[in-house]
Amino acid sequence: MANLLDPAKDLEGINVANIGKMILGETKIIPCTPAAVMEHVKASGLNIRGKEAVVVGASEIVGKPLSLLLLEEYATVTICHVATHEAGKLREHVGAADVLIVAVGKPALIKGEWIKKGAVVIDVGINKVGDHVEGDVEFAEAVKRASSITPVPGGVGPVTVVMLMRNGIEAFKLQTKGK
Repeated sequence: MANLLDPAKDLEGINVANIGKMILGETKIIPCTPAAVMEHVKASGLNIRGKEAVVVGASEIVGKPLSLLLLEEYATVTICHVATHEAGKLREHVGAADVLIVAVGKPALIKGEWIKKGAVVIDVGINKVGDHVEGDVEFAEAVKRASSITPVPGGVGPVTVVMLMRNGIEAFKLQTKGK
């Protein structure tokens, strides 16, 4: 459906033309949630060049585009997915992460004890559990080990909205360029 949009009007940045331009480093319209994650990484103060960045979740709207953005910053990127979990290797990869981003939609999938001491943890997961919302990371334990961690709710979500507004401004510039 996103491919029916004019790429210059694709505020979410998920049209194949915009994804292709992102791969080449030639777009200003970046998928909103991955852009929000990168803003959190920058705010953590960690220089990710050469650092181990582990992305848990390989979706087309978060995991895959995010891995490309991390590569642009010269992080060493590992993408984990359901087969990583099935092979029993998720804990190992999580434990090696200097930057851990989790976006799978499974409450408390990532145990706090798995997290490397001092890691930056960004939880993109939104899961309704009973009468409350929680992320994909076991927050109470993870906060004891992480140097920085995003809460759920109130972490990545609000910044995603700001990235949507930023994309709106960039789309306006693209559409009025040369007029």
